[in-house]
Amino acid sequence: MPLSPRTLARKIAQFALTKKAFDIVIMDLRKVTPITDFFVVCSADSDTQVKAIADAIIVGAQKAGREVWHNEGYSNLNWVLLDYVDVVVHIFKKEIRSFYNLERLWGDAKFDYVQDNMELVGGKGAKRSTHQSRRSTKKSL
Repeated sequence: MPLSPRTLARKIAQFALTKKAFDIVIMDLRKVTPITDFFVVCSADSDTQVKAIADAIIVGAQKAGREVWHNEGYSNLNWVLLDYVDVVVHIFKKEIRSFYNLERLWGDAKFDYVQDNMELVGGKGAKRSTHQSRRSTKKSL
């Protein structure tokens, strides 16, 4: 049975966590745009870590039965985009992410902030940057 877009987005967040991705957010875009159902956005400290996260997501998704449809950014590793059609993954180096600020651009989406233990913390609007501010409303996977 194929994975639902929501399940795929959550699995992708798990794969990213295995390579120490941080500030992971799953953005539900279904009521905002027809281009995709979810964005998964995460940060890394170096280009080596960006590549490791992207590779882990690609391998993990393949094992779960999903092939990446398109990817971009492997040549410079500042921002890698992995397109699974209904889920689009953005892996940023920290400083590049703050420049593009996708959370602000897609601020009408519903956000779930992913903790290190895969706990989701709901929210809407601008990205929260500290772990303490993410603990306001909790829901489990």
